[in-house]
Order: sequence, then C-alpha cells, then structure tokens
Amino acid sequence: MGQPSTQASNAIIYLSYGAFLVFGCYIAFRLRHQSKGEYLSGNRTQTAFPLALNFIASALGSGILFSYPQLATITGVQGVVIYAITSAAPLMIFAYLGPIIRKKCPEGFVLTEWTRQRYGIVAALYLSFLTLVTMFLYMVAELSALQQIMNALTGMDGLPMVIVECAVTTIYTSLGGFKISFITDNIQGAMVVALIIIATITVGVETKIDKTLIDSSGLTKPTLLGWQLLYILPVAVLTNDFFLSNFWIRTFASKTDKDLRIGVSIAAVVTLIILTLVGSTGLIATWSGAFDQNNPDQDGSIAFFYLLEQLPAWTVGIVLVMVVSLSTAAFDSFQSAMVSTASNDFFRNKLNIWWVRGGVVLIIFPVVVLALKAPSILQIYLISDLVSASTIPVLVLGLSDRFYWWRGFEVVVGGLGGILSVFLFGTIYFGSALQGAKLILLEQGLYGNDWSAFGAFVAAPIGGLLWGFGALAVRLAYQFFDAKISGHRFDALDRPAYLDNQVEGAPEYAASDEIHSDPQNGLVTVDHKGKFF
Repeated sequence: MGQPSTQASNAIIYLSYGAFLVFGCYIAFRLRHQSKGEYLSGNRTQTAFPLALNFIASALGSGILFSYPQLATITGVQGVVIYAITSAAPLMIFAYLGPIIRKKCPEGFVLTEWTRQRYGIVAALYLSFLTLVTMFLYMVAELSALQQIMNALTGMDGLPMVIVECAVTTIYTSLGGFKISFITDNIQGAMVVALIIIATITVGVETKIDKTLIDSSGLTKPTLLGWQLLYILPVAVLTNDFFLSNFWIRTFASKTDKDLRIGVSIAAVVTLIILTLVGSTGLIATWSGAFDQNNPDQDGSIAFFYLLEQLPAWTVGIVLVMVVSLSTAAFDSFQSAMVSTASNDFFRNKLNIWWVRGGVVLIIFPVVVLALKAPSILQIYLISDLVSASTIPVLVLGLSDRFYWWRGFEVVVGGLGGILSVFLFGTIYFGSALQGAKLILLEQGLYGNDWSAFGAFVAAPIGGLLWGFGALAVRLAYQFFDAKISGHRFDALDRPAYLDNQVEGAPEYAASDEIHSDPQNGLVTVDHKGKFF
C-alpha cells in the first residue's frame, strides 16, 4: 500500500475542511436574515429526501470505523449483522413517536420541551442535563475517533485536524444555526454514501481472501456474546437515541408525518447497509490475513486500518475525505443541537443566542482535552447507553394517556434507581462493591467473557421501572395521608382536565393563556409546567 505522502494527506484533509468552511459560510450569508426561531429549529420545513440524508449523516460518525470492525473480529458474522440492524432499526422510533409528541407539543423542537409540559421543570432539567452530557460524550468520542483515525491513516499527529474541525464547524454553525447544519449534512450525507460505494468496490477488487482462514477464524459461528448482543444493543441504542437532540430537531423539522416516515425509513435502510459494509471490513481483514486474531500485538479496533494497508494509496485518500465528511457532519449536528437544547431548556429562548453559542464554544475545550485522553470510543458510548436505559423506560410511560397519574417524581427516582440497580447487581454478581461501581462505567466493555454487561443492561431498565413504581407508591401514600390530615379530598388519581379538552393543532397540556407567540423572533413559548409531585 501505501500511505499518501504527508503533503498529499495534508492537502486532502485541509482542502476538505476548507471546502466545508467556505460552503458553510456562504450558506450562513444567505441565511443572515433568519429569525431566532429559524436559527434554533426548522419545524415543518423539510421533505423526505433531505430528512433521510440528515438522519444518515447524524446516525454515523468516524467512530464507526473502530467499533463495528472490532466487534466483527470478536463475534464474527453474527455480531456484524446484529450490530448493524440494532443500530439502524432504532431510527424508526422517530417515525413512530415523532407524530405523537408533535401532536401533544406542536411548538416544541426537542424532547425536553414535551418533558417540561408533561412532567414539570425538575424532570425537564434532569432530562436536559442527561441530554447535554450525552451529546458532550458523543462529541468526545467523535474527536477521539478522528484523532486516532488520522494518526492511523497518515502517520501524523491527529491533534491539528481535531482543532481545525472544531474551528470550522464552530464558525459555520455559529453563523447559521440549525439550518446550516441541516444543509451541510445533506451534502456530507450524500458524499458519505458515494464514497462508501467507491471504497466497497475497491476493497472487493483489490483484496484477496485466504479461504483457509474462513473456517479456522471461527467468525462464521455464533457466539455467546453474539446472542447477548441481541438484547443489549437494541436496549442500548434505542434508549440512547432519545437523548440525542440532533435527531429530535430533525424529526420536528419534517413537513408532514408522511415525510418523516419516508425519510426515516430510507435513512434506516441506507444506514443498515453502510454499517454492514463497514463491519464486514473486520471479517475481510481477518480472512485476508491483514489482521491476526492470535497476534497479541494487533488490536481488533483498528482492523479496518490493517485492511487499508493492503490497498492502493489513493484508497486512503478516499477514506480521508469520507472521514472528514463523517466527522464534521456528526460534530456540527451535536454543536447546533446543544445550542438549541440549552437555549430552550435553560433560558426559554429569551437569552441572546450568542451567549448560548459562546457557552457551547467554551465546552469544546474540555471536549478536545478529554478526546485526546479517551482510549476507548465504545466505552464512552456504553456509559451513556446505561444511563439512557435507566431513564427512558420510565419517561415514555407518560406518552400514553392511560398513565396520566405518572409524574416527574417517578421519572427522576426511576432513572436514578436504574443506575443504582446496576451497582447492586454488580456488587452481588462480583461479590464486591468496588466491582459493582466499576460496572456502571462498563470498564470491561461488552467483551468480557461473562454475563456482567448483559446483567447491567437488564438491571438498568427493569430496576428503573421498579424504582419508579416504588416512588409512585410512596408519593400516593404521602398525598393520601396528607389529604386525610389536611381534611381535603385525595385527588392524586383524578383524570386531568386536558384529556377532555384537547384542541387539534394546539398544545395538549397548556391552557390558551399559557401560550405566547413572538412573531418577530419566530417563536411560540408555552409556560405550562406539568406536575412533578
């Protein structure tokens, strides 16, 4: 193979970033007269195909070049198929729940707005904190992956590329907000699909498979971990998608529910294909001899890059452009989503947007520092997955009108209780409180040869629900005795009035005097706060 020369690598990388910067600034100039509401969101403005490209770009990131091939070298074909399906299929939840939440909260553009109106301020701030922390961790993982990839592909220090990417995406998202992230994601999503096709053809033509390695590798046989992942990954990925505001902003941006369903369906299929192809590089690297499972000096997380060593240098050039596209698309989505979430949840869109934007810029500094120290991209994802697995099951109960008596207190206690349940399970399983605490961080990842990770992802959602219903019992008991002592009627289980007074196209939970329109800024603010206790 070869690596491109240092000059060629620099030219490819920085010209790609330069092109995105120029294009982004041009679009920002065209959008210079947009309102504050348009800066933060794009409700009911996008058709199916642009939505599909955006969901594809947001669902991927340069980290896929590590995690999917690595899993393939451990669990084989079974792991590739399960990981790809369980990563792509959860996107369909936005096609299903998006219309339901938009009907209940038509002026919202993030999940936390519905949470505020349904469960109250405390639960909304709790979810907002988890949402922002999750996006922070995803940004760390993205930059960590970028730095490692650039080092592996070019032999150069990846830090300058990380800094340039942060600068480029910060400049154009600061100037254009959500819309510019949406437009650039269209271009980047289309580029990624085209480059994946070219790279796939190249790998197919240039790689020579040693057929004797197929059987001896054992990668065509099912494994215990592969079967465990059939449960772990759907729970982890599905619940974690709820914490990603970049998905929700795009969900609410769909013109119609039909556009949303079509766009998300296309994105799910294309994402499934891309992730299967990327994961298969781990299999191909093993079967071509590029990666040796029995060599302790080789790391399965960089199996993709071992395979690239057997390909022509121009292939690496294509992959460099693809990596820049993947990474900038993911990173600018997280930046714009952070601004929209913080502005809406903490400041009710009343603070000057440049103060919020400045806060997100400051957050990038610790993101870069942590990214340079984070050794495992997969572990970063798993920590946030465990938190979401604890919280989301107790949160979504409130989407059903049958659970009108479910309140924010149960959501917060259930979410925290789910994490505590993981600790309790780990303490009992390992016989050590220290090991139980370490299980919350999933230090062994998914690849420990035991049932600890599986048990953690069972304990989190089930424990969360049990703690939630326990909190419900405590709350109802307190309110019952309080009513008896105070001499007033016990009304904690009364059916709320909003269920019988719903108006088509209006917020479900709010009265008319709680809805305030600001035409100048293009915003509609709802002051209604659901019941926490």
